[in-house]
Amino acid sequence: MYDQEMDNRSYSRREFLTKAAMLGLAAAVPGSLLAGADPVSAQESAASQAAAGTAAAPADNLFQPGGTIVDVPGVKVGQMQDLKAMTGCTVVVLEEGSPCGVDVRGSAPGTRETDLLNPINMVEKVNAIVLTGGSAFGLDSASGVMRFLEEQGIGHPVGVGVVPIVPAAVIFDLSFGSAKVRPDQKMGYEAAKIASKNPVKQGNAGAGTGATVGKLAGGKRAMKGGLGSASVRLPNGLVVGAVVAVNAVGQVQDPVTGEILAGARDDQGQIRDALSWMIEQSAPPVPSGTNTTIAVVASNANLNKTQANKVAQMAHNGLAKSIFPVHTMSDGDTIFAVATGGVDASVNLVGTLSAEVLAAAVVNAIKAAEGAEGLPAYRDLASR
Repeated sequence: MYDQEMDNRSYSRREFLTKAAMLGLAAAVPGSLLAGADPVSAQESAASQAAAGTAAAPADNLFQPGGTIVDVPGVKVGQMQDLKAMTGCTVVVLEEGSPCGVDVRGSAPGTRETDLLNPINMVEKVNAIVLTGGSAFGLDSASGVMRFLEEQGIGHPVGVGVVPIVPAAVIFDLSFGSAKVRPDQKMGYEAAKIASKNPVKQGNAGAGTGATVGKLAGGKRAMKGGLGSASVRLPNGLVVGAVVAVNAVGQVQDPVTGEILAGARDDQGQIRDALSWMIEQSAPPVPSGTNTTIAVVASNANLNKTQANKVAQMAHNGLAKSIFPVHTMSDGDTIFAVATGGVDASVNLVGTLSAEVLAAAVVNAIKAAEGAEGLPAYRDLASR
C-alpha cells in the first residue's frame, strides 16, 4: 500500500530535483562527508529522507538567490560590452586551469579550440573560455584573452614559454546594432583583466549584449535575449553554476511554469507559440547560422576530461527544457563544461544539476534583458 501511494504521488520539478540530488549524493559522496554517519547508514538515511520528502536541503534552498557561475570555486568572470554597437564578450577564467569538455548540437556553430577537448587529445586543462558576439569575427577576442594570460605566465608549458588554452564560441549579432563593430583582441584582453568573483551582470551584458530570441517570424517580430547565470549548491559542498548567452531562433519558456517568456510576436505585439509559426511558413524567414545559444557549465566536482564531455552533453537538456525549438539548422548551440575539483560527485549528478542550472540561467537571461534597437524584452511585455 505504501509503495502504491508513493508511485501515485506527483512531484514538482524542484521536488524531484531535491530527491534526485539527495539520492545521487548518497551514491556518489564518501561517507565521511555525510554528517559523520557510516557509509551504509548514511546512504539508507539519505534515501529514506528523500523518499519521505524530508531531505536535508529543501528544493527552494538548492538554487542560490542571486547565484551565478562565480559561486563555483576557482571560477572568475569578466565582461566587456559596447552598448552603442550592441555587442560584447564574456570571459570565464579558471584560476588553476580545469578539465573541459564540449558538446555542439546546433548546425551552424562558430567555435575555436574545440578539437583539443576531445578526450583522445593531449591537453588536459584549459585556462579560460570565451563566449562572444560578433559571429566568427568575434573569435578574435580569444586572442586578447591569450595575450593577457601569457603576461601572467598562465598557460600550457611548452619549454620556451606558455601557451594559454582558451576555447571560444560565438553568437551571431551582426544584424543587431552595428555590423561593423565586433569584439576584438582589445575587448577580450580587458574582459580577462577585470575577471573577478563579483556576481555576473546579466541581461544586456557581455556576450548577451546583442542577443535576440524568437526569430521564427523574422527579426522584426523578435524579442531581446541576453546573458544569464545561476548556481546551485548541495549540502556536501558541491557547487554547479552556468553562464549562457541566449540568442536562439526559438522561443524561451519557463520550464517550471510553462510560461512563454519571449518569442515571435504577432501583429498585436503578443507572443505566439513557435510551432504555429513553423507550421504556417513554407520557408523560414531567418537565414541559417544567424542564431545560437552558447554556455559554460562549471562545477567543483572531481572530473576528468572524458567525464566533462559527458556533462556538457547532458547539460544540453537544460536548453531543451527552456528553448523551443532548439538545436535547429539555424542555431549553433554549444556548451562547454569545466570542473575545478575538490568534491567527489557522480557524472550523473553533475550532469543532471548542470541541465537544471542552465535552464534557470536561460530564464534569468530573458528576465534580466532590456529592450533595445526597437525590440521589446520580457519585462516590457510583462508590465502591460
